[in-house]
Amino acid sequence: MSDTVGLPPHRYAAFVAPAVDRVFAAAMQAGRHGGGAELSQRYGGQPATGFLVELRTRLAAPGGTVDGTGFAAVTRYRDPTACRRSLDRHVAYGMIHRRPDGGLAATERGMAFLAELYQVHAEVTEELWAGHHDRVLRLTEVVGRLLSVAHGGEAFHTVTPPHEPDGTPPGVLLLNRLGALRFHRADAHAAAWHAAGHTAASIVALSDGPQRQAIELETDRRAAGPYAVLTAEERLTMLADLAALPG
Repeated sequence: MSDTVGLPPHRYAAFVAPAVDRVFAAAMQAGRHGGGAELSQRYGGQPATGFLVELRTRLAAPGGTVDGTGFAAVTRYRDPTACRRSLDRHVAYGMIHRRPDGGLAATERGMAFLAELYQVHAEVTEELWAGHHDRVLRLTEVVGRLLSVAHGGEAFHTVTPPHEPDGTPPGVLLLNRLGALRFHRADAHAAAWHAAGHTAASIVALSDGPQRQAIELETDRRAAGPYAVLTAEERLTMLADLAALPG
C-alpha cells in the first residue's frame, strides 16, 4: 500500500497518538493497582515518589540527571511554584538530590525505589499483555526505531534514551518507549502553540475552533518526522497491534 492510498506521516501522527496514549495509560494504571501504590507508600507516598515515577527513564540510569530546563519542559502545564515545592518534599524524603549545578538526581534510596518500580512494571505488563507476546515484541522494535530517529524538544530529550538495563522485559521496554514517544508529540504540540503566539496557560484555555484545529494540524506535521521511516504497511501494523492490546 502506498502512502498516497494509506496514511502519510502527518496523517498517521494524528491517528496513532490516541492509540499510544490509551496503551500507555492502561499500563501505568495497571502498575498503580498492581503494586505501584503499595510500593510508593513504603517510600513515603506520592510526595516522595511522584517525580521519580515520571522521570524514571532518566533518573533510573546510573549517573542520570535532569536539568532545570528539562524539568520545566516535562512540567510545562503545571504551576512552577507547586512543582518546586513538590521537589522540596522529594528532597526532604531523601529520594532526590539537587546537584550544585541545579540538576536533579536520584539518591541511593531513590534508585532502590526505581529498581523496584521497574520490577512492578515488569509484572503488570506481563499480566496485562499476556497472550500478546508477538505484538509486544513488534511494537517494542518499531517504537525503538522511531525513537532512534526522532528529533524532539526539551521534554523528549529529558526522558531519552530510556534506561534499559540488560534483561529488561519487553513489556517494560514498550511501556517506557511509548512514554518517550508521547513526549515527542508533546514537544511538537508545544512548538505549534508557541509558534501561534500562545503560552502554556492560554493553550489550555483555548476552546475548540479554527485556531485550535490549526494548532493540532501543525502538531501533526511537527510530530510526523519519525513515522517517515516506516512503510505504509508498518504503520498500519503498528496501529493494529496497539488496538489489539488490552486496556
